[in-house]
Amino acid sequence: MRNIILSVLGVALVVGAILLGNYFIDKNQKPKPIFSKTIKTVFVENVENKEIPIMLSANGVLVAKNKIEIFSEVQGILQSSNKSFKPGEKYSKGETLLSISSDEFTAGLQSQKSNLFNLVTSILPDIRLDFSSEFNKWQSYLQSFDINKVTPKLPVFSSDKEKYFISGRGILTAYYAVKNLEVRLSKHNIKAPFSGVLTEVLVTSGTLVRSGQKLGEFINTDVYEIEVSINSEFADLLKVGNSVMLSTLNKSKNYTGTVVRVNGKVDQVSQTIKVFIDVKHEDLKEGMFLEANLVAKSESDAIEISRKLLVNNQAVYIVKNDSLLTLLPVNTVYFGAETIVIKGLKNNDKILTQILPGAIDGMIVKINK
Repeated sequence: MRNIILSVLGVALVVGAILLGNYFIDKNQKPKPIFSKTIKTVFVENVENKEIPIMLSANGVLVAKNKIEIFSEVQGILQSSNKSFKPGEKYSKGETLLSISSDEFTAGLQSQKSNLFNLVTSILPDIRLDFSSEFNKWQSYLQSFDINKVTPKLPVFSSDKEKYFISGRGILTAYYAVKNLEVRLSKHNIKAPFSGVLTEVLVTSGTLVRSGQKLGEFINTDVYEIEVSINSEFADLLKVGNSVMLSTLNKSKNYTGTVVRVNGKVDQVSQTIKVFIDVKHEDLKEGMFLEANLVAKSESDAIEISRKLLVNNQAVYIVKNDSLLTLLPVNTVYFGAETIVIKGLKNNDKILTQILPGAIDGMIVKINK
């Protein structure tokens, strides 16, 4: 009996140990995670191949087409005129920009004129005797001679003998010395070569001006010129007379310009060619930055997309069968500042319009309707 009881107890202990072990094993075992499959939503548009104009964009600075730097060729005190010689002052063509004192120079010129008058007077008796037929014209010359006016031109010589006679008396030397001084005197008054405005002034009234000294800068505000650099690849497409759309950097104002010159030399470093554009508008000022957009050529069977959509500079993502994301190689025709022109897609292909983070070839996606 005792052996039977012990056997039953042993079996019960073994069974209990097994059940207790299984209980602890089940309790410590973690449940398997359940993953939910997420399908990303994409934005697409149907491809429509058409003719795309290639726009070349470049920036440049406006410069007045007619612009001069004012220098003095004589010495003297700068005198005040009817208008103040200051930046922003406007002048009409032929109007005096500034005057430099010329009292001492004028006195020397008058002395030379008197010397010429005396020389011509001294030869009149000899002309009456040796060149009686020419006496009247020389007498008329003296009568028209006014020391306070521009020296009249010498009479035309009738013969070489008369010419040698006049030259031998030093009259030609004295005459051209006077004309040289008259030209120098005219340089004391600087006149505006065209209508415009002063943009820079380096002297003030009463200042001693020296020969060769820069006095200021004068520009014409009617026509401005902008210089831009364009890729030499399109050099053969740039023609003088082409219209160009110009705009401020913030795109707030637009202007229309015209290509007036195309440089014949290509920059060796940047491989660009310089193009010069004329533009007129009352709002323009020298020194403004403008962006030029030139229509170089057109590409057929192409589309224009954002540069961000191009993958590795050679492919774009499209959606096939409304669910399969596919990386498709394309031919890039032109790179712009923000967009590119590509070829190689078929009409009605569904191309992504926004970047998809983590996109891979063959990914399952859902199109946003």
